[in-house]
Amino acid sequence: MQLAEPVAQSWKAELRLGFERRAGRTVLAERRHDGPLVVQKALYPEGDAVCHAIVVHPPAGIAGGDELELRAHAADGAHALLTTPGAGKWYRSGGPWAQQKLRFEVAGALEWLPQETIVFDGARARLETEVRLHAQARYLGWEILCLGRTGSGETFGRGEVRLDTKLYRDGKLLWLERGRIEGGGALLDSPAGLQGLPVCGTLVASGAAFDLAACRAIEGLAVTQLPGVLLARYLGDSSEQAKRLFAQLWRVLRPALFGREAQLPRIWST
Repeated sequence: MQLAEPVAQSWKAELRLGFERRAGRTVLAERRHDGPLVVQKALYPEGDAVCHAIVVHPPAGIAGGDELELRAHAADGAHALLTTPGAGKWYRSGGPWAQQKLRFEVAGALEWLPQETIVFDGARARLETEVRLHAQARYLGWEILCLGRTGSGETFGRGEVRLDTKLYRDGKLLWLERGRIEGGGALLDSPAGLQGLPVCGTLVASGAAFDLAACRAIEGLAVTQLPGVLLARYLGDSSEQAKRLFAQLWRVLRPALFGREAQLPRIWST
């Protein structure tokens, strides 16, 4: 008798983080997780005012059927910076969708600076981000998407990526973007789409007045000012270049937005 091929186990993981300001220090006041999505410890490379946290997904890759959810709340006066230890990898799926949900509620300040997301050929990925800002909240976040493992010559010929991003302030929608990228689809090579380039990225900032001329002086990015939101776009062939340019723009934006000079997370250098 021939045995059926075993079904790969899918991961369901949820992480909830809450940051508060206590005696001049931002503390990780709440940390709850279910499944393989964790923060190991709070870090203070900039002193007590800013709490850095590294979000770790121990399986290292996201496969069909996996569901990850990260919720973070930064209370009034708190300042948190979240990042990841390495690139997120979305594996080829035999059918099921993989999903990641980000839910951020910010009364103080929050920075979301993940490393790049690599979508393998044949992956089926849904990425949803919802950011809800209170009246005086400040936020900066980015997403860098690499279609295919370009280092090994892989292209995104099959599969699909769906993107859904919403940004609110006091319940009012400031920015909404939805995208659908089909593997091998016309959008990949369209002059109005990705122009045959495998890496795209978006940076979003809200909560301050910015020097638009200084932002636009960074070559390789397209920067747009909308009511209450600054957007920067990258389109190219290098996730490393995208991260470098976004970090350069972050250095321009951070003093105005958070009153601090930029200091790269240490994990990026390891």
